[in-house]
Amino acid sequence: MISEKVVRPLPGLPLVLLYLAALAVCGWFFLHAIQSQEMLRILLSTACFVLLMLVPPGFLIVQPNEAKVLILFGRYYGSVKEAGFWWVNPFTSKKRISLRVRNFETAKLKVNDANSNPIEIGAIVVWRVVDAAEAMFEVDDYENYVKVQSESAVRALASSYPYDAHTTGEAALSSHTAEVAANLMQQLSDRLAKAGVEVREARISHLAYAPEIAQAMLQRQQASAIVAARYKIVEGAVGMVENALEMLAQKNILHLDDERKAAMVSNLLVVLCGERGTQPVLNTGTLYT
Repeated sequence: MISEKVVRPLPGLPLVLLYLAALAVCGWFFLHAIQSQEMLRILLSTACFVLLMLVPPGFLIVQPNEAKVLILFGRYYGSVKEAGFWWVNPFTSKKRISLRVRNFETAKLKVNDANSNPIEIGAIVVWRVVDAAEAMFEVDDYENYVKVQSESAVRALASSYPYDAHTTGEAALSSHTAEVAANLMQQLSDRLAKAGVEVREARISHLAYAPEIAQAMLQRQQASAIVAARYKIVEGAVGMVENALEMLAQKNILHLDDERKAAMVSNLLVVLCGERGTQPVLNTGTLYT
């Protein structure tokens, strides 16, 4: 693995002034050599011009949040990360790497969740390059590498969780968004670290059942909601009936045998748990007729 080596090159502005001064001096010597017809001075001035022509390729400008990777004769020479106008070895080739934060949204992937139900899932990944040398030399194309590994991590994440939680405390894609996002970010960080990429944020952007089972799953969710609501209604009704019987006994309003208590409980539960409004019935006899 190539470790990044940050180099601080020579400042470019003073060298530009020095280069222009040297160029003017060589020009002056060359003109005098032509006028005096001295071949040695002509050759020296020409050689000076040739050497000065090697200086301009060494100048480079580094923008903020940008790095220049330097390669000298096929070997990694160093990285320039400090913004400014610099001069480096003119024989080095310079490769630009952006260090800015970027967004990437995966396609809507069709995968199976932990319960083997087909779902559609997509994610947004916020990332940036932190090691220009690894991004340049460890992978062939770091941008495509981020794309492929992000989709692979999303697929692995979807197969690790069910879409909906069917038991208490079970982590699910739809309900435990913070836990799922943390898991996705950890997987992406492990996969992309070798490419010199830092993951700043990762979260699910799209989550739905696949179209072929969406209607069936909607009915299942509705049925689960109805059962849960019925359970709450019955639980509350039982509590109300229990309180009513206790209050009647404590205040000595009525003294009912077990059969009449059962009838009263049945009537109250029908009234409290029924979906439609009840119709009152007038009893003209006694309680036991």
